[in-house]
Amino acid sequence: MAAYIIVEIDTTDEALMTEYRKHTPGAVAKFGGKFIVRGGKTRTLEGGWTPPRVVVLEFPTYAKAEEFYDSDHYKPLLEMRLKAGKSKAILVDGYSG
Repeated sequence: MAAYIIVEIDTTDEALMTEYRKHTPGAVAKFGGKFIVRGGKTRTLEGGWTPPRVVVLEFPTYAKAEEFYDSDHYKPLLEMRLKAGKSKAILVDGYSG
């Protein structure tokens, strides 16, 4: 079953975030993942949640998503993203119906 990493990002260093964004597609793909959402227009529907930017990554399994996030390959990129802004992230299992 697919799993998703959902990230809310508030960028404070646009140049560093731009550099981060150059490297993430390859890193995500290396672990079988793909971007479902990568920024774009949002509309608050409930609860006053107004994220500046939302990213959703899909992985084939929960384990693959964990492997990506915890990997030595992604670690320096994660450090770059954390320096470039504030973010919140979760990992969630998909729904198999």
